[in-house]
Amino acid sequence: MTSQASSDHSTKGAYVHQGAEFDRDMNYIPDRITKDARDGWPVESGRYRLIVARACPWANRAIIVRRLLGLEDAFSIGYCGPTHDKRSWTFDLDPGGVDPVLGIARLQEAYLKRYPDYPRGITVPAMVDLPTGQVVTNDFPAITHDFSTEWSELHREGAPDLWPDAVRDEMEDVMQRVFTEVNNGVYRCGFAGSQETYEKAYDRLWTALDWLEERLATRRFLMGDTITEADVRLFTTLARFDAVYHGHFKCNRQKLSEMPALWAYARDLFQTPGFGETTDFGQIKAHYYVVQEDINPTGIIPKGPDPDVWLTAHGREEMGGRPFGDGTPPLPEVVPLAEG
Repeated sequence: MTSQASSDHSTKGAYVHQGAEFDRDMNYIPDRITKDARDGWPVESGRYRLIVARACPWANRAIIVRRLLGLEDAFSIGYCGPTHDKRSWTFDLDPGGVDPVLGIARLQEAYLKRYPDYPRGITVPAMVDLPTGQVVTNDFPAITHDFSTEWSELHREGAPDLWPDAVRDEMEDVMQRVFTEVNNGVYRCGFAGSQETYEKAYDRLWTALDWLEERLATRRFLMGDTITEADVRLFTTLARFDAVYHGHFKCNRQKLSEMPALWAYARDLFQTPGFGETTDFGQIKAHYYVVQEDINPTGIIPKGPDPDVWLTAHGREEMGGRPFGDGTPPLPEVVPLAEG
């Protein structure tokens, strides 16, 4: 038996169904924001707002790619809090619980402005059209792909090529395996509805992690000497592994910190501009352990692990390579001073 479910980036939630195997609902709003505006949404500086939650791995990808490519001036960003109810992600981090640009308390309002009877989960990341206040798309793989390809004229000088032509075909294969077996694999373990489906999911996950451990033993990044979107997509799962997936999702053969190549690789990325500063372990833990009541009914949030371990030496620079290729790292993010 297979159960259709969304995940932590959706207010539909991912629920344990007795005897069922977790199957992610991948039906998203298919519209794209493109140079040729083929779906009616042209690339236009200042027109859109990216809505994310730091807790969500899928949204975290969009935050990282936006930073790496220097798209901060091309479209603004709004942050939902780490928890939500069954209706919607909310802007409880903002004064008065209202997004200061969209003027809404719930992301659901942007979805309903476009689709009054929207039947699916209210997910992040989402691109919202500022003139109308309507959601444009929540198709998370397409969003970050389009940041690289469709928004290229608005990239910062020195932006890295996250989709290099020389490795594009292999990269697509690698990302597909990472998505099905690792990004989604941890959820397949956590929301398994029977011992049999759990053990099958567990074996699939660790087969893939062993493959990645072997691959990363001989290359600094997934596709070689430079960071690509494949690394972004893997990183957000690795960043949550020991804090959440190892215990909460029962992915407990080993901790990430016990896998030499993967652990060093993850720290290498964490310490690279664009990655670590977008990772908030407090919000990550608050989301999974509070929202997913069917797995953690007490709502107790674990204190560990110590996030400082992510700043320890990794030694991956000895493998050579240039993380940004012919480009440069993003400048430090400027955080406005609070008024008053």
